[in-house]
Amino acid sequence: METPFWKTKTLEAMSPTEWESLCDGCGKCCLSKLEDEDTGEIYWTSVGCRLFDAESCRCADYANRLARVPDCVGLTPQNVRTISWLPSTCAYRLVAEGHDLYWWHRLVSGSAETVHEAGISMRGRVKASETDLAEPEDYFDYMLDDEP
Repeated sequence: METPFWKTKTLEAMSPTEWESLCDGCGKCCLSKLEDEDTGEIYWTSVGCRLFDAESCRCADYANRLARVPDCVGLTPQNVRTISWLPSTCAYRLVAEGHDLYWWHRLVSGSAETVHEAGISMRGRVKASETDLAEPEDYFDYMLDDEP
């Protein structure tokens, strides 16, 4: 049995297809986050990006997201090692830190549904879209106690 690529390759050595397949489809990256300007602490919200499809937990225009959403962060092998708000369950973060993927990750389970079945994804948990909010203060109503 061949060892899975994420156990043998660095993030930088992965092909574009391998890199993209690491995304577990949880949708947590697509949530709005608030940062305390004084402490740098990150606060999660249940507000989805304007392009986030909360049912599929995918971007509605992934190919053009960086152009359409100015504050969208495109993940790269370099920046996943420095982004403090990447979820603790994120496959990019796990692999960068030398950990294995969880049982519910589609590359392990063989199904894109297990991330949802395990309750890891944001499916059914997004309470608003950023397009619904008029003022920055409106995000405070959707702050979460912890990382979802």
